[in-house]
Amino acid sequence: MEKYKVEAVVAMDGKHALQQIKENPDVDVILMDMMMPELDGYETIKEIRKMPKFARLPIIAITAKSMIGDREKCITAGASDYISKPVDIDQLLSLLRVWLYES
Repeated sequence: MEKYKVEAVVAMDGKHALQQIKENPDVDVILMDMMMPELDGYETIKEIRKMPKFARLPIIAITAKSMIGDREKCITAGASDYISKPVDIDQLLSLLRVWLYES
């Protein structure tokens, strides 16, 4: 069984997330809460996608909203995938495997 090192970089809001990604450009995946203060997840993803280095970076949207159309709204904003809260850990790990091995 292979072992992997995981390092998390945390941001408290969208503006901080943009700052963190600029300071940590070797990030492999982003888990983006869609309901954040200052700059919500939708706008934050759009700003990240404007940066050429991160245009194809896997971004998994995480939201408490799980109504019809929410997944599409996240994907339209630039998210690679979507998961709703409460987060099912097995589902999250599955998504991470897909996006980390495909990217």
